[in-house]
Amino acid sequence: MRIICCLLLFLAVSFSANAQINRLKVFEPDSTETGFRVVRIKDVKLKYLTRSAKLTDPRTVLNRVKPLKRWYKRFVPHSFWDKKNAFGLNINEVSFVNWNAGGDNSVSALASADFERNYKFRYLNWKNEAKLRYGLNAQEGRKLRKTDDQIRLSSTIGFRKDTITNWYYSVKANFNTQFSNGFKYPDRETPISRFMAPGYLFVGIGTSYIPQNEKFNLYISPATLKSTFVLDETLSSQGAFGVDEGENVFLELGFLITNTWEKEILKNVLMNHRINLYTDYVRSFGNVDVDWEMTFNLKVNEYMNAMIGTHVIFDDDIKFDEVVAEDGTITDPGISKIQFKQILGVGLRYAF
Repeated sequence: MRIICCLLLFLAVSFSANAQINRLKVFEPDSTETGFRVVRIKDVKLKYLTRSAKLTDPRTVLNRVKPLKRWYKRFVPHSFWDKKNAFGLNINEVSFVNWNAGGDNSVSALASADFERNYKFRYLNWKNEAKLRYGLNAQEGRKLRKTDDQIRLSSTIGFRKDTITNWYYSVKANFNTQFSNGFKYPDRETPISRFMAPGYLFVGIGTSYIPQNEKFNLYISPATLKSTFVLDETLSSQGAFGVDEGENVFLELGFLITNTWEKEILKNVLMNHRINLYTDYVRSFGNVDVDWEMTFNLKVNEYMNAMIGTHVIFDDDIKFDEVVAEDGTITDPGISKIQFKQILGVGLRYAF
């Protein structure tokens, strides 16, 4: 009986040992082989070559390397600023030699400079302009005369509620004056205008209509403050340009409409249109001051162009035909008249 029990115990231990060994065989030891093999493929020469195949030698031969003759432009990130710089010089000349019909030799020159800095991105539109003009005329038998004189600065900032509409809530500022003294020729002793006499400043809020991909801007302001500056004491004491006698500044509150439009109406014919309409609420509502300028630039080539332009001004505060008595008192302040200027010239224009 004891022998049988020992045999059964020995068999049980052996069976359990074998079972434990079999469970350990499930976990195989890690392999030491990398599994990476190099397979060399024999080069096969193609019988038919495709058009796009380029049979070049990948090796670089130093004696065949040449330096670049042209530097490639580096990547420039997109800018939302649009700038314009333009300089122009128009010259008109008339010369006579033994001319039976008569006439005087004359030369006229008109220099101009236009600058623009415009920013447009999604909801914001900011337009800045500076226009400068100065012209002279030299004629045989008389002294040099001024033919044009203008300083015009403008800035308009607009904000719209979404990217679909073309209407902006806008704030606009305009400033106009001149460089040098103006005279009523042939009188050269008494200037009728000077730098900042007059000077005009318009500041207002309103709305602007600016369509996409067109150089068109319509500005409507129901609240615009117009400031007229006469910083010359002589002109100020005369009450020139609407200021009270002895005063240097005159303020008005009124309604302003401004429109600018630039368009190529024909090939190499560029039209520039600008008009300002202003009426005062308090003194003379309904009496509109007009400042309208129209210019056509005819492009001959990259540097030469011809220009045809007109400029019309009507300001109720600027009087003509003033009558002054012998004692210096003004018996008749005069009347307002339409001012008209026409420009025609051929010259140089460089823009960048």
